[in-house]
Amino acid sequence: MSAEPPALAVRRLTLTRFRGYESARLEPDRRPVALIGPNGAGKTNLLEAVSFLAPGRGLRGARLAEIERIGSPPGAGWAVAATLDGPAGPVEIGTGREPAREPQGSRKPTDRDRRLVRIDGHAAKGQTALAEHVAVVWLTPQMDRLFLEGSSGRRRFLDRLVFGFDPAHAGRLSRYEHALRERARLLRDGRFDEGWLGALEDQMATTGVAVAAARREVVQRLRAACARSVGPFPGADLAVTGAVEDWLDEGPALAAEDRLRQSLRDSRRHDGGSDGGGGGAATGPHKSDLSVRHAPKDMPAALCSTGEQKALLIAIVLANARLLAAERGAAPILLLDEVAAHLDPDRREALFGEILALGAQAWMTGTDEAVFAPLGGEAGRFHVEDARIRPG
Repeated sequence: MSAEPPALAVRRLTLTRFRGYESARLEPDRRPVALIGPNGAGKTNLLEAVSFLAPGRGLRGARLAEIERIGSPPGAGWAVAATLDGPAGPVEIGTGREPAREPQGSRKPTDRDRRLVRIDGHAAKGQTALAEHVAVVWLTPQMDRLFLEGSSGRRRFLDRLVFGFDPAHAGRLSRYEHALRERARLLRDGRFDEGWLGALEDQMATTGVAVAAARREVVQRLRAACARSVGPFPGADLAVTGAVEDWLDEGPALAAEDRLRQSLRDSRRHDGGSDGGGGGAATGPHKSDLSVRHAPKDMPAALCSTGEQKALLIAIVLANARLLAAERGAAPILLLDEVAAHLDPDRREALFGEILALGAQAWMTGTDEAVFAPLGGEAGRFHVEDARIRPG
């Protein structure tokens, strides 16, 4: 099961005041990484640290203040630093929570809860710059209910896939969400300023349609890739649904922008009122959803068994990785938290085989080292216990 070295891999990972770690350092090679240890040892915390090398709130969706190690000095902040090998060569990434600063004339520090990013030693304007260098996709036990719960989790999952193909998607999504929040604030306050609202709605229309179009394009490509399912993983039939997507099906993007702009204008009173709007927006890509069906059974994923749902998610992630490897020369970094242990032997070996064939650096956790036996020497192993890490 040998493979060419991956084109995107973490070669050094350093944590400071991160979750249960006061400090930690790993130096994996370019192979997949198996993190082995008992429950509660700190394995998932290491995956979460890697997830912060990409835009967003990490694989737990946590607030920045929640990540800082308990017992740290007040306002000390936390940090993750990494050296990555990428298609364009090595890159140094540092990110973390901005330390609280003491205002002039005050003895109490302020806490801005702001995430800082540095790339090759230079401060980045925002975390969206990370998408230019790193693509990270994860599967966690909490995602076992992805097809059963609300649409927000499915949108976040889809957006992480889109980041790998279109790094600018992160910036567009951030600008859309900022305008959405600002518009909501004005409407809640009853400030129906035409100039201000019109400018925000214009930005929501242009960036919102671009967000929807990027999602739509990636889903169309993933749908074709998922039809070529790998071994025991089922084919998945994908679609992104929503009003903006419907408008893009019916006409050009400029027409969809006009329709979204008019919809936002017409719904101001409702969106800002107590009759169901509450300061949100009734229409836009923040309402879209990812629809997934088990193709061989022609069955919605929500009606499939838990095992089938997990297999569908793996099938989508593998299809995404195959596309990225073919188009960008680098499969994404895969974070698979307790995934292999819950697969039957055939699916487990198929997963490992696909990871190696892709040259992907997959970070995998498990309590039993025997789970990773089929990988032989094709994976690096680290034992984790009580937030201590030792290779081997």
